[in-house]
Amino acid sequence: MAIEQVAVLGLGTMGHGIAQTFAIAGLQVHCFDDVPAARETLCERIQSNLTEFAAAGLVAAAEIPSILNRLHVHDSEQSAVTESQFVTEAVKEDLGVKQALFARLEEYVAPDAILASNTSSYPMTQIGERMRRPERALNTHWFNPPHIVPLVEVVAGAKTSEATTQAAIDLLRRIGKLPIRLNQELPGFLVNRIQTAMMREVWDLWQRGVASAEDIDLAVRSSIGLRLAVIGPMQVCDFAGLDIWSKVYGNLAPDLRADSELPDRIRKLVATGHLGAKTGQGIFADNPETLATKTKARDEGYLDLVKLMWR
Repeated sequence: MAIEQVAVLGLGTMGHGIAQTFAIAGLQVHCFDDVPAARETLCERIQSNLTEFAAAGLVAAAEIPSILNRLHVHDSEQSAVTESQFVTEAVKEDLGVKQALFARLEEYVAPDAILASNTSSYPMTQIGERMRRPERALNTHWFNPPHIVPLVEVVAGAKTSEATTQAAIDLLRRIGKLPIRLNQELPGFLVNRIQTAMMREVWDLWQRGVASAEDIDLAVRSSIGLRLAVIGPMQVCDFAGLDIWSKVYGNLAPDLRADSELPDRIRKLVATGHLGAKTGQGIFADNPETLATKTKARDEGYLDLVKLMWR
């Protein structure tokens, strides 16, 4: 059955970009968030994103009104999902909240509706523990900003049916995303495990004062960041030579940070409420004006890469 009606629950950082992507692809998108402000500002935020897309040549400016008309903001969770064939949740990253949500959604949706979680860490086998029909549920893990980053990880739970997994992959391809299917279900999936391993060393280098935060970012962007935008890490190893990489690994692995403790500098920032862009202070300090400038530059840079590499 062709999927034409989708729902997005949770309209924050991830949810609004996911909703935008479905709407650009021509689907009717039913949206809900239990925070009224998130519902009320949804179209405004997406219109701002679409203006950037139009400037980058990724959508025609004349299409923006029709894209926005495909967004339907609902006042209740139930009304948002009742007619939807595919539901994506981007709610709070809390296992209990997600388990309760998926159990509740089964009471509202059609028998053949697919339920997907955008969780960045919890396996669907855990999320779906309270479901009567877990075969219809799976993880589709998008990356921030979801309306720009091509990748979506597709991770089936222990009881997810093959038909559900394939339908999700087909839908994601249809809306212009790059779905990668994982062969095993594990916490954090694929990319976040790699990213967390990198951040453990990055934060340790910063903690030890090896380089400033600005210089760490510049060093990574100007070296492995550049290379990984064109070829993946496995191919990087082949080009350099596995004999060379084996030596480098043997020399450095024993000296790399390998524990599971959060570095003190990060722990103190979190404890004092300095969480990054969302609070205006984190590793870097920003006021609303500088943050808006940085966000615009980030998105424009991402869009340039997307046009170069994936379009």
